[in-house]
Amino acid sequence: MGRVDGKVAIVTGGSLGIGAAAVELLAAEGAKVAIVDVKDKEGRDLAARLDGGKGMVRYWHMDVSSEAEVKNVFGEVAKAFGGLHILVNNAGIAGVSKPTHELTEAEWDRVQTVNVKGVFFCTKHAIAHLRSSGGGSIINLSSIYGLIGAPDVPPYHASKGAVRLMSKVDAMLYARDGIRVNSVHPGYVWTPMVEGHLAAMSDPAAARVQLESLHPLGHIGVPMDIAYGILYLACKESAFVTGSELVIDGGYTAR
Repeated sequence: MGRVDGKVAIVTGGSLGIGAAAVELLAAEGAKVAIVDVKDKEGRDLAARLDGGKGMVRYWHMDVSSEAEVKNVFGEVAKAFGGLHILVNNAGIAGVSKPTHELTEAEWDRVQTVNVKGVFFCTKHAIAHLRSSGGGSIINLSSIYGLIGAPDVPPYHASKGAVRLMSKVDAMLYARDGIRVNSVHPGYVWTPMVEGHLAAMSDPAAARVQLESLHPLGHIGVPMDIAYGILYLACKESAFVTGSELVIDGGYTAR
């Protein structure tokens, strides 16, 4: 307990899945946590369940693709909680799965706007607050598909590759400020995104069995598997870690 005592964290896309698990674990370890998302009911319900009236976990509506909203909400969080030390850039979407030559510009842009521009806006408007706090940690959720390719969902894979390299560039740019930047690369994790992916298959049950077989450990992950990696990168135990890639994938990329 207490690995992030006294710290303030923002988790984007924090209402469900990996984001919600990160919120829960960071709060349990002593941080004040701002859940930011566009899923208002789920975010408010999570904040109410975790906070218990203590004022340590709060929800803010925020669309990561709107720079004005990001700037405003980050300012509100820093004022309400007394600073900012941890940013978890988790918000993301999968987009449509079509071959590249069938994609429309709008379908491509929608994914880049959330997954890439969202990380850019959030990092941009976190820096001043992190500097004021004496440094901190930015944790960007990429994917195994920021490291390897697959013959589906081209906009998603491109966006996650971008997040991986953005993390390395920002790690070098802000190291002198005591701001560490790392990327996390989950394998398949049982989240609403993966549920939706399997539900679109002709035989979802068979698709899940096949998907699990791609992971040498024999199963896909759960959100808390990833949240523990996020916690490590958020706390002082990773003080010498920046510009790095934390792969949490059940051995998927070791194949």
